[in-house]
Amino acid sequence: MTGQQNMLKMMSLKHLLVISLALNVGLISRVMEVSREEKHVKKVKDDAGSKTVSYSSFLPTSTAAPAAQDDGSIINLDHGDPTMYERYWQQMGDRTTVVISGWQLISYFSDVRNICWFLESAFANAIVRLHKQVGNAVTEGRHIVVGTGSTQLYQAVLYALCPENASEPMSVVSAAPFYSSYPLMTDFLKSGLYKWAGDAYKFSKDEPYIELVTSPNNPDGASRVAVVNRKQGILVHDLAYYWPQYTPISFPADHDIMLFTFSKSTGHAGTRLGWALVKDEEVAKRMTKYIELNTIGVSKDSQIRAAKILNHVADSIEHGPESKQSDNFFEFGYNLMALRWAQLRAAVHRSDLFSLPSFPSGTCRFSGHHFKPQPAFAWLKCERDIEDCESFLRCHKILTRGGKHFGVGPEYVRISMMARDEIFDRFTDRLSMINS
Repeated sequence: MTGQQNMLKMMSLKHLLVISLALNVGLISRVMEVSREEKHVKKVKDDAGSKTVSYSSFLPTSTAAPAAQDDGSIINLDHGDPTMYERYWQQMGDRTTVVISGWQLISYFSDVRNICWFLESAFANAIVRLHKQVGNAVTEGRHIVVGTGSTQLYQAVLYALCPENASEPMSVVSAAPFYSSYPLMTDFLKSGLYKWAGDAYKFSKDEPYIELVTSPNNPDGASRVAVVNRKQGILVHDLAYYWPQYTPISFPADHDIMLFTFSKSTGHAGTRLGWALVKDEEVAKRMTKYIELNTIGVSKDSQIRAAKILNHVADSIEHGPESKQSDNFFEFGYNLMALRWAQLRAAVHRSDLFSLPSFPSGTCRFSGHHFKPQPAFAWLKCERDIEDCESFLRCHKILTRGGKHFGVGPEYVRISMMARDEIFDRFTDRLSMINS
């Protein structure tokens, strides 16, 4: 063998050594990163479990199910069904039980002196009480309009804001990524009063419009403000997730029209209730008229149940998070969401195909916690050469909602963070096993 060949061989060995060292350093770095994430999951769980005896009983018995326990069944995280709250309400037992006799609540009417004449006073009082305690919305000088979920309220507010004699339907816009149901709900009735006009960032027409501002945003959890900002615009603020388990409460929202939903505040999606805080009396009257024509009011039974539940939540706040009697609902929600986001971020780090958005941290004026938003949905992006993230995850039997439904590209998916413990644990375990 010549000297030149020996030199080439030595150089090749050196190159192999350098490559091997680089791979090992990268592997060690990734293992350390995953280890840090796993320690963070444990810390979040330990912190939540140590606050009161009752909180620890709400948390899952393990941070993730072992891989061997994954039966390969379909994991459906497409819908935002808030079943994660079942554990809390089971622990509360009969404290929120309501008994309604057959003779009660027979009439259509609740209070004919009120603009929203089918609004039960007990429900209205509970709404005002909770907003004042949490500090997430101004209720003074507002009319409360109750609806069968925020979906009906959305239709009611569009009807209320659009002039009946306009030559063209009013444009309805929202900044992408926007809530996937906005386009469907807007155009479903094929109304001549309004029409879906797409992404607010792309809206350039010099005409009246309605802009939907969802904050925190569904699907990506970002804090939002109006985008178009023109004189002819009317803003509707959807604040379904502006509660302290999801995001720091930095100020009481003070807008002309604010929509809230019972399903995301306490988890009672099946009760089908939402409420609007409306400044303008005429808008409140027209919203009420729409609901009157649509369903002749809203279930009184549901309102009485909701009032009982909201008052329990308010009572749990007054007891204080450190009290032995405390069953603070928002502390439970905050701890559980913190644990789940730690689990999900750890799973994403173990895999090498996904990424999640980052959020700035803030101090919650309600709870005093300093934390980053922990939204009800995760906005997951598939990296590398994966073009359709929804289809890719479906191949792994994980059902999500793809970015095209939210006005953006297919590399994104929305994932519900609100499933039952065992489903969410199986999801994070399965996701962590998917890699290139």
